[in-house]
Amino acid sequence: MKKILFLLLFGLGLNTVSAQKASDITGIWWNDEKTSKIEVVEENGVFTGTIVYMIPEKYDNGQPPKDDENPDPDLRDRSIVGLQILNRLTYDTSDKEWQGGRIYDPKSGKTYDCYAWFKNDSNTLYLKGYVVGIRWLGKSTEWTRTKLN
Repeated sequence: MKKILFLLLFGLGLNTVSAQKASDITGIWWNDEKTSKIEVVEENGVFTGTIVYMIPEKYDNGQPPKDDENPDPDLRDRSIVGLQILNRLTYDTSDKEWQGGRIYDPKSGKTYDCYAWFKNDSNTLYLKGYVVGIRWLGKSTEWTRTKLN
């Protein structure tokens, strides 16, 4: 009887841990290099991410770096801080991942299709940017949950 009760309680605990909500992706995230923080927000079921902080070591003459790799010359003078780099993500409950998004890489000036997911916990976000609709043809990155300050 004790074994059955233990298994039942253990099973309920696992179910609670693995329960995932669409809003779990919202918050402040360090990028994989820990050079900038991205705030992910939700509006009407669509998730976007904006760079809200960059480490001072990346500043040039006291100013955050510019989007100088942007393919549009008119946008190359805008600041990286305040730049929306993630958009159009929506949560797919059956696949338990955020899909249909686009992610912009300011270092290369390129934009990729992307999706995101959690593996073991909601403090490490995995994102994969890919090209021409082929998911395996791309690059993955990990973002770590943090606070703004």
